[in-house]
Amino acid sequence: MSGYNRVLVAIDVFSNEHEAVVDKALAVAGSPTKINLIYVAYPQTNFEPYGLFLERDFSEEVREQAQKKLQGIADGHGIPRTHVQVAIGSAAEEIHEVAKKLGADLIVLGTHGQSGVQLLLGSTASSVLHGIECDLLAVKV
Repeated sequence: MSGYNRVLVAIDVFSNEHEAVVDKALAVAGSPTKINLIYVAYPQTNFEPYGLFLERDFSEEVREQAQKKLQGIADGHGIPRTHVQVAIGSAAEEIHEVAKKLGADLIVLGTHGQSGVQLLLGSTASSVLHGIECDLLAVKV
């Protein structure tokens, strides 16, 4: 049995790399009911050339598309639909906030960590690591 009871899994629903992350989280948690999925999108605001006029905010469209994809992923792994959410904002800040609200004892996310200072962890994983109060599992994708 795993020592983790509330696992927050941050994934990119618009890539195929999320499967490895979800599979690893399920293996560690031992039960899909312990898993909470989150996708974080940056605000999708479209500006006219030269930034003179604000056209409209596409965040709600992104949220709806991501929510559907996230629910499909949850359904495919037996994760309750009530354990999925889409947030709009900074990935690290939103993951920190949700982890704290859930009382998460583990955050799982994918990382590329390919070059430079981010050689060991990707920039998002590195940002999430700083300021969390629980364990972090970075899955190489």
